[in-house]
Amino acid sequence: MEECKIKAREAGLKFDDGTLEYIVTNNDLVELQPKFMIPTMYDYWVHDVGIMKGSRIYEVYPNNPYETVINTRPAISFYNDNNPDWMNMFIFYHVLAHIDFLQNNVFFQKTWDYDFCGRAISDKRSIIKLREDLGEKKRWVDYAIEFSRSIDNTTNYYQDLNNVTNSSNSFAQRFNFYFDIFLDKFAKEKSTEYLNEIERYNKLSAEFGENKAENIFLETIENKYKSFNENFKNFSKEKTKQNLDIMQYIAKYSESLNKPANQWMKQIIEIIRHTSLFFAPQIKTKMSNEGWASYWHEKLFLNDRGIRGHEIDFASTNARITAMRRVGLNPYGLGKKLLEFAEDLASKGKLNYEFQKMKNAIEREDYDKKTNDGQKFIFYLRKYFDDFQLLKFWDAGNFQDFVTKNKLFVTGKKLNLKKQVWEYYVKSRKGEDYRQMVIDSLYHPPYVVVGEKTKENELYLDHKFEGKQLVAKYIPDVMRGINYFWGGPVKLETTIFDIHKDELINMYVNPDYKPKYKEQRVLYELDDYKKNPNVKNL
Repeated sequence: MEECKIKAREAGLKFDDGTLEYIVTNNDLVELQPKFMIPTMYDYWVHDVGIMKGSRIYEVYPNNPYETVINTRPAISFYNDNNPDWMNMFIFYHVLAHIDFLQNNVFFQKTWDYDFCGRAISDKRSIIKLREDLGEKKRWVDYAIEFSRSIDNTTNYYQDLNNVTNSSNSFAQRFNFYFDIFLDKFAKEKSTEYLNEIERYNKLSAEFGENKAENIFLETIENKYKSFNENFKNFSKEKTKQNLDIMQYIAKYSESLNKPANQWMKQIIEIIRHTSLFFAPQIKTKMSNEGWASYWHEKLFLNDRGIRGHEIDFASTNARITAMRRVGLNPYGLGKKLLEFAEDLASKGKLNYEFQKMKNAIEREDYDKKTNDGQKFIFYLRKYFDDFQLLKFWDAGNFQDFVTKNKLFVTGKKLNLKKQVWEYYVKSRKGEDYRQMVIDSLYHPPYVVVGEKTKENELYLDHKFEGKQLVAKYIPDVMRGINYFWGGPVKLETTIFDIHKDELINMYVNPDYKPKYKEQRVLYELDDYKKNPNVKNL
């Protein structure tokens, strides 16, 4: 394994020196999976249910998971005790590529400065102590965990990530406030002043350098506008309040939770929230992360002496991992194919406007500037891209080339009423249709704004509809949990589609049928967590 690390680094992968590898049994894996493979995760009854479920499934469908790697410091990976040595070697290359991705992709930067296993065991001990302190009422700890987990997909991940990016750069925040808001709203300057100030800053930067220019520029602003600092302070305070997600807002402004007897629940909310934020980048980079690991385990193991005598075994195992499914999606295979495609385009100089204008398929295939920038480009993708960006980066022509090259298509499904079976068929071979199908399959949590319409003790949640409606059957239970934490009335504004069941049947039988439905904005209202919310049209 140490030899594998040397070869991986020679190929360009970057990762910490220290790693921990554990050989475990199938039973160990069944017990770890409900806790997302974090051994020190807090105890919760849902984890026990997950273990029971996993054990029953394993009895019926025994299998040997190959490995799991977790983003801790040091990185930890688990290997099945049934794996032969040659397999563990090629799996370790896969793991090293994962670690490289986890420790270099910018979406994980909030996880780089601490060990989550250490934080998890601290959280676990805190929850154990809360149960002990509550005595016979300890079940309320589990209720608080359940209420918190029901809304942990609404954490404002990107805002949280942005705060880290800009936390050390107060000038950028003041600079943006000055040009975007202050000059127009507070100073009420003419548009020409905006351009004059931009030009003044550019001249200062050219004369004194960027760092010194920032101090000079801010000093002149503060001297000219005595109210600038006060306006910026008020703006920052209001913006911080508006950017709070549901869990943050409740923990900060709930009168009920801020009572001395209930403050322990704020501790639970914070534990669930930062746990959710830790796993968020893994969900958003599933395809690119697995594709990166699959690309490198193949590239590195094919050149390793450990493959000798196991070429057929490796080919069989690797084909199962990276196979491109005709129905459904395989993130390992699709991610790997996209990276290989990107490497080929960059190596041939196809990432330019000249190539994009070409329409002739033969000319596009033969185009080759021999830039050999492929490896450099995919390392760029590894650092800055998540799954959505990896899919949206390509122009329509390039993505069509990718779909055509890999013989991909969108599969449709229709109901055969006569035979009472589902029939699958090739619905489209267009690149844009395939891209949209994959994008639709990506994790996309609801975007809920809190606080904009909140008044007095009433909490108003505004679901910004982005094409996917909330799952209606879960809304009452989620609102009960929020109502209990908030201690007052809760309202949820969202969008629903009212469609008759006959329309659904027509859609099942004829996939091209355009259903008739009514898009309606509705308001859920709940005053008491023991009741069901009222629903009214807006």
